[in-house]
Amino acid sequence: MAPALPPITVFGVDGVPEIVAGDDLPAVIAAAVVGIAEPGDILAVTSKIVSKAEGRMLQAADREDAITAETVRVVATREHPGGVTRIVENRLGLVMAAAGVDASNTADGTVLLLPLAPDESAASIRAAVEEIVGGPIGVVITDTAGRPWREGQTDIVIGASGVHLLDDLRGQRDAAGKVLEVTAPAVGDEIAAAADLVKGKSSGVPVAVVRGLARFVDAEAAGARTLVRGAADDLFSLGTAEARQQGWDDGYRAGLAARDS
Repeated sequence: MAPALPPITVFGVDGVPEIVAGDDLPAVIAAAVVGIAEPGDILAVTSKIVSKAEGRMLQAADREDAITAETVRVVATREHPGGVTRIVENRLGLVMAAAGVDASNTADGTVLLLPLAPDESAASIRAAVEEIVGGPIGVVITDTAGRPWREGQTDIVIGASGVHLLDDLRGQRDAAGKVLEVTAPAVGDEIAAAADLVKGKSSGVPVAVVRGLARFVDAEAAGARTLVRGAADDLFSLGTAEARQQGWDDGYRAGLAARDS
């Protein structure tokens, strides 16, 4: 029988002040976790405070233009009484509503864009905190996203440093001795979701500590793109209406080509 895994503890970090553009966020977080974080911990940091420190704030009137500017590929567009919802792939490779442009937890009349380079932001925070705690830690930058087939939203990883985000178990055997062929838990997203339970959306706690997962802490671990599935490999890379329209368009073009040949 395999030994039991260590218990996992998740708790929020108090004392992180309101972040404004130009703040040294790594130093602020490092100061907040003095005497709290320890080697082997993983810090989950809400992307909004990273965006605020980077000055990624716009007037709300510019929101639609900002969504367009952040969009790499349109997945689905739906009109509703309040306007239009756009599900798009953004420049970070993430498929999200409104490209991740968000009006929550920011000043009235403003919206926040996602961080410019969240993996680099996570690395800077990790370096500052490791200097404080005297040993290796991991950092994930999190944001909220909806999910196909499921109601509600959950936090996911959009940036990371020093953490293995996938636990690839393919080739190993399960408890019944069967070979695992596709099992690769998205540890990064599971950490993000667990941390959101103690950070919350309205409690003003933007940083959480996840303890008990030191086995996933590794300075050489890849960043958040590890968890991004590209459109070429995505069976649901378009919305239903968009896929239907593409089928009609492809059929029409094929008909024209056959007629002209």
